[in-house]
Amino acid sequence: MGAILFFSEDTLFKPKQKAELRKWVNNCVMAEGFKIQEINFIFCTDDYLLEINKNYLDHDTYTDIITFDNGEQNGKVLGDIFISVDRIHENAAKFGVSERDELHRVMIHGVLHLLGYTDKDHKTKAQMTDRENHYLGLRNF
Repeated sequence: MGAILFFSEDTLFKPKQKAELRKWVNNCVMAEGFKIQEINFIFCTDDYLLEINKNYLDHDTYTDIITFDNGEQNGKVLGDIFISVDRIHENAAKFGVSERDELHRVMIHGVLHLLGYTDKDHKTKAQMTDRENHYLGLRNF
C-alpha cells in the first residue's frame, strides 16, 4: 500500500481511526483497479480552502473539498485532497448525518475524483454518489 497521509492547516482537527481510514481508502482504490502512490488529506478551515479556490480555480465560493490530481502514471493514484472541516460540520447538521459519516463521504468523494470520476452533470454526479454510497457501506469501523 502506498502512503495515505493526514495533515492539518489552520485547524486543530485530526481524524480519528487513521489506520482504519487508510485501510478503507486503500481497499476502495484497489477495488477500482488502481494502486496508491500517495494520497494527502489536508484538513483545513473554510477560509483556507476559499483562498485555494480563488487562487487555483478562480472560484470565489466556499466548498467542502478541492482535489488536485498529481498522478502521471496509469493505474497509480497521487494527489492532494483539501477538506474544509467547517463545511463538514455544517453539512452534517444540514443533511442530518453524523460528522463522521459526512467526513468519510467527502474523503471518498475526493478519492473518486482521483480515480477519474466527475460530478459535472446530473448523470456523472448520480454515478459518483452511487460509488460513494457503495464504499461507505463497506466500512467496518
